[in-house]
Amino acid sequence: MTPIAPALQAETDRLSAFAADYDALVAELHKRGSGRRAPRVGQRFPGFALPDALGRFHTLAGLLADGQPLVISFHRGLWCPWCRVESAGWGDAAEALATAGARMVTISAEVGGNSAALADRAGAQALVDVDLGLCLALGLVISIPASLADAYRAGGDDLAALLSGSGRLLPIPATFLIDADAVVRFAFVDPDFRRRAEPAVVLAALGSG
Repeated sequence: MTPIAPALQAETDRLSAFAADYDALVAELHKRGSGRRAPRVGQRFPGFALPDALGRFHTLAGLLADGQPLVISFHRGLWCPWCRVESAGWGDAAEALATAGARMVTISAEVGGNSAALADRAGAQALVDVDLGLCLALGLVISIPASLADAYRAGGDDLAALLSGSGRLLPIPATFLIDADAVVRFAFVDPDFRRRAEPAVVLAALGSG
């Protein structure tokens, strides 16, 4: 499968006009320790119940009922170019993931069908974290400056409308691999939303488990 790092970098280069703002935000998030409360390897992933794009609720226990390992990918949304790159990468890896006996869910707070559209790109099941409740519980929520929210809006991405909220709260993109007992076997959490876990690395962790 094709590594996603070059495509991620291409988006970073394309949006270099925002680099200073992004770098300042990421530096502040690192200073605050954002994301450090997220589940770690060896810990049990907390139970949850979230709706899919059609409003049907799914629990973590139900998702693991078939005994298969589960990849859980938290995204900012279809509006985010790096999320689109990552989801396409998982689409490329979907057959390998299935062959390894695992499945994937993507979790986003986006409304209006965009959560499902993002999941379709990844070959995954979509879940909607309404109002970022699960992300808050996992320590994966950040607040962005009003100036950055305004810049997104000016560029056509009104986060208040896309996420049905204030437009200032976003999730930290994160990827977890959990086994049938809900124990975390791989975790990638980085406040720098321009960086993502390589699907091949997650698959390697699946094989080593």
